[in-house]
Amino acid sequence: MQCKCMKAVLSLAVLLLAACSEPPKTETEKPFPSSPVTGKTAFWELYKAAHSWAGDLQAFKLESKTAPNVKNEAGNAAIWVGTFGSTSRHQAIMITYATSANPPDIVRGINVGHPFPWQGASQDALPFQVTDHSTDSDAAYKTAAAKADAWIKKHPDKEVSFSLGNAARFGTPVWYVLWGDSKSGYSVYVDANTGEIVKGK
Repeated sequence: MQCKCMKAVLSLAVLLLAACSEPPKTETEKPFPSSPVTGKTAFWELYKAAHSWAGDLQAFKLESKTAPNVKNEAGNAAIWVGTFGSTSRHQAIMITYATSANPPDIVRGINVGHPFPWQGASQDALPFQVTDHSTDSDAAYKTAAAKADAWIKKHPDKEVSFSLGNAARFGTPVWYVLWGDSKSGYSVYVDANTGEIVKGK
């Protein structure tokens, strides 16, 4: 009888040990996007990567880039670059979120650059918080495109780019939506909080 009880106890102990040794179940990670995304989608991932670099990080720029054979449109881009600064380190860093590769510098995924000297915020480049831009790049594009409609119809081949930043002259973070280049293109500033036009050509 004692032998049977001991066997039962040992069997139960083995089962418990096996259950404890199983790795904890985690949620399946979402696959990295393969198509262009909005600025806020990219920014959150960039912010998390920057936070592992410096706990006192400050975000002060987010801008879209182009990838070969991928068109940026409707507020979506294949490549986004975030620039973050750390006052304690006196350094800044650029991190890239890419849904498409742009060899030889950019591979698909999160690309962390090398830190470089940074003197801190200036009147033309003030930091902004994660909560400072409730308006995403797709909504900013829609507002800006309505303003630029006549110009876009005359220049349908011009690429559009997006950048998010904060400067003293605006008093709030803004989306800078630009068709073509800064010299001969068309640009519109959209308030990143309210989604309203701040300044346009």
